[in-house]
Amino acid sequence: MISQQKTVIIIATIIGISAIFILSRAVFRNDFKDNGNQSFSTKEIMITDGVKHSVPLDEILGGGPPKDGIPSIDNPKFVSIADAGNFLSDSEPGIALDINGTARFYSFQILVWHEIVNDTINGERVLVTYCPLCLSGIVFDPAVQGERVEFGTSGKLWNSNLVMYDRKTDSLWSQILGEAIVGEMTGIELKVLPSDMIRFGEFKKQHPKGFVLSRDTGATRFYGQDPYGNYYTTPGTFFPVDNKDNRLPEKDFILGIVVNGKAKAYWPEAIKKVGEVIDQFEGKTIIARYEKDIDAVRLFEKKTDGTLERLNPFGAFWFSWAAAHPETELYK
Repeated sequence: MISQQKTVIIIATIIGISAIFILSRAVFRNDFKDNGNQSFSTKEIMITDGVKHSVPLDEILGGGPPKDGIPSIDNPKFVSIADAGNFLSDSEPGIALDINGTARFYSFQILVWHEIVNDTINGERVLVTYCPLCLSGIVFDPAVQGERVEFGTSGKLWNSNLVMYDRKTDSLWSQILGEAIVGEMTGIELKVLPSDMIRFGEFKKQHPKGFVLSRDTGATRFYGQDPYGNYYTTPGTFFPVDNKDNRLPEKDFILGIVVNGKAKAYWPEAIKKVGEVIDQFEGKTIIARYEKDIDAVRLFEKKTDGTLERLNPFGAFWFSWAAAHPETELYK
């Protein structure tokens, strides 16, 4: 097992090369607004013994801990940048949010023990999720039947990825799909909110007055120690996946999008080599750009008037994306 310090450096390096960093220019701003629209999956809905589901039930496996055995953080506390420096180094990776001027950072050293934070920003619930098995940090608008509700860990996995449940209907939701896969809400998609997987040092530069998730979570955990050890850099997964795709190494980081029910992944290393790629996908012009000053790739949709709209992709290990989307296209 490698040391915690080396694990942090490895994850931070992956993120530094591959993730989407905070975007501050006004033309690209993508604030959190509720438009009242609900989106639906293109997956076929099945019913088995009266239970609605969109993936085979036997593919959903127990991950070890029981329901809520990995406790979500339901009343998160935050500290200042200066105070966070007492337990976070600049190289520590995490998820950053900047929603309507409220900037917060959720470090992986805490998320690895909880996986879900039920936060509230400007009076509205926000669902912050992290699956260490897939290196996937995704933030959602947790709207269920018109109400923003809490989510918890189900204790189950689908294709080695976090399966959540909502505390209103008890439906099961796949993180990598961003949709309900078992129960009453099957087929309903959650809206992905703008967020970034970045280092704490980058967050500080962008948001010197921002706030950081506190270690005061109400639970006793070994924050600063990663229970997954060298998993991130060694071959193989702890749990089976249904589709393996050798177009990339399984733990290469990708940025995935879904348009009109079609999936495509962008490999940041390929974008970095050429600087910028203009891609056509499902009738949309996708701009993938390497920003040298922050060593990161960003994705945008170019509109007909020439403006760029920020895309909020699913960042994850390749194996996770390919298992969830077997027909995915890949830019590499």
